[in-house]
Amino acid sequence: MAQTKLAVFSGWSQVWRDYYQLTKPKVVALLLLTAWVGMMLAQPGLPALDVLVVSMIGIGLLSSAAAALNHVLDQRIDAQMARTHHRPVARGRISTERAVVFSLLLAASGFVVLYAAVNPLTAWLTLASLFGYAVVYTMYLKRATPQNIVIGGLAGAMPPLLGWTAMTGQIAAEPLLLVMIIFAWTPPHFWALAIHRRDDYAKVNMPMLPVTHGIEFTKTAIFLYTLILFLVCLMPYLVGMTGAIYLVGTVLLNLWFMGYAWQLKFHAKADTAIKTFRFSIVHLMLLFLLLLVDHYLKWTAF
Repeated sequence: MAQTKLAVFSGWSQVWRDYYQLTKPKVVALLLLTAWVGMMLAQPGLPALDVLVVSMIGIGLLSSAAAALNHVLDQRIDAQMARTHHRPVARGRISTERAVVFSLLLAASGFVVLYAAVNPLTAWLTLASLFGYAVVYTMYLKRATPQNIVIGGLAGAMPPLLGWTAMTGQIAAEPLLLVMIIFAWTPPHFWALAIHRRDDYAKVNMPMLPVTHGIEFTKTAIFLYTLILFLVCLMPYLVGMTGAIYLVGTVLLNLWFMGYAWQLKFHAKADTAIKTFRFSIVHLMLLFLLLLVDHYLKWTAF
């Protein structure tokens, strides 16, 4: 009897882990961090806690729905790639039908939460981001052009704007600058991973830049994009949105990122691409936390 109960518990535990994995929790966590910072920057003081929590829940649910739908749409190529072959839909642990239902339930719940408890603008913008990622990027761009991550990256860059509109109910220039930062950050971030997994993408005929234009071309593109990112990251300071803390921090962080890109281009080792990819995640997290610190300390010596 004890062994039977243990087996049942173990089975249910695996099911929950599989559904949790469908939501791509690490990716969604990074999206929610940038959305949270957008919420905090939208007002001089602290935002209302109830609105903040409900907004995070709604944005999180719709982001998770997009991730789950991505598992469904990419299950064929996921099953052939070393990085993704273990995913629950690709392995058949969760059926396509159940994954679709799960995604639709998450999306509907998130939309209702945002529409009813936050504001319609945020609900529709978040739903549009889901459509952009799951349909425009995953179904079309990802398979159609090596510029897929550049164009499709706009959907993943939206969370700071969503956080801002959740607090204010309107679109403003400031959150659009934050969107531009993530938009410029996405290509060097993802292309570093694409270099590391180039053979995987080639095997499934995915037109990622290292497959279509070669690894050396991609390394050059990564370095050039870090230069673009550096300039874009200066814009919040140049328009008076941030102060000296952000200026000093963003210069240091972007020089650090450029250092990784330089090493990848001219002195690459076997693990330089994946190290660049991992650092890019740290870079974005620290950059947005820096925005938050600067916002509340109001250090404007420069």
